[in-house]
Amino acid sequence: MPIAVTSGEPAGIGPEVALRAVHAYPGPSALLGDAALLEQTARNIGLSWPLARCSLHHEPLAHPVAPGHPRAENARYVLRLLDRAVLGCQRGEFAAIATAPVHKAAINEAGIAFSGHTEYLAQATGARGVVMMLVGAGLRVALATTHIPLARVPAAITRESLAAAFDVLDRELRSRFGIARPHIAVAGLNPHAGESGFLGREEIEVIAPAIAAARQRGIDVDGPWPADTLFVPARAKAVDAIVAMYHDQGLAPLKYASFGHAVNVTLGLPLVRTSVDHGTALDLAGTGRADPTSMLAAIELAAELAAFELATKLAANRVEAPISPLPLAGEGQSGDAIPPLSRLRERGRG
Repeated sequence: MPIAVTSGEPAGIGPEVALRAVHAYPGPSALLGDAALLEQTARNIGLSWPLARCSLHHEPLAHPVAPGHPRAENARYVLRLLDRAVLGCQRGEFAAIATAPVHKAAINEAGIAFSGHTEYLAQATGARGVVMMLVGAGLRVALATTHIPLARVPAAITRESLAAAFDVLDRELRSRFGIARPHIAVAGLNPHAGESGFLGREEIEVIAPAIAAARQRGIDVDGPWPADTLFVPARAKAVDAIVAMYHDQGLAPLKYASFGHAVNVTLGLPLVRTSVDHGTALDLAGTGRADPTSMLAAIELAAELAAFELATKLAANRVEAPISPLPLAGEGQSGDAIPPLSRLRERGRG
């Protein structure tokens, strides 16, 4: 089955990076977007049309596109791409989803409450709890909270929300990444992890009790640790994943280490979904200079995770594998934009 690749915000770099990535990817893919826009973009960047190994799933734009200038009129088009990809996975038409970036402001300007792919896909699939995790530079960083204002973060961190995040992360590191006993480290919210309560009591009253409860459930999790020292390379790479308390606490160090090569993975969905580690880059739209590395890495990792999940199910059910198995990420590719699953698993406990 192909990997569904949504082309994202039509006025951003999404169409270009999606086209370049599916052109480089050696396995089957399905590109979702406006046919005329994608064909014109392909010709502008020197790609032959139609693309080899890639089917096109046309969704019509509502308004003509000017590169670098998102329009609210195309917001529902952007969301239709996601809906079509989800439906295809549910029907068994697609193996997984890899998404190009969207422009949140343009969607909200259309009167549609939208905080990000993670939350939208959770609602679209009926997932009860999801976790946003980025993979890159040998790190896996999951977020306890995602796209909310910084002022709302302390109230959003509860024992219950952390319990759900720890459970999802532990389960999916086992089931999707093949780590037998994941070791998870948790960052504190406050400087110095609260300095024994002198710089905040969230660590004492919320985070540490949630960690203790998770350990009683059999999850190998520790902390809370001061975030500034937890992300020291030698320490960060000694664990299988880090849980950061808010968006920039976790993603700033990861993107410093691997920007343009990292992959966003949504954990807790009933399907595999990955995405790029960057935004719509409106200043680069239409220039032909967008870098597709993260988009290609997202497609490759989506294929790896879907293949591993399928192999696990086949082994459990003792049924015969399909005639055309999913391609292994990295087949026919050079470079190390995203490590193969064997390397993703190498820090696991089995």
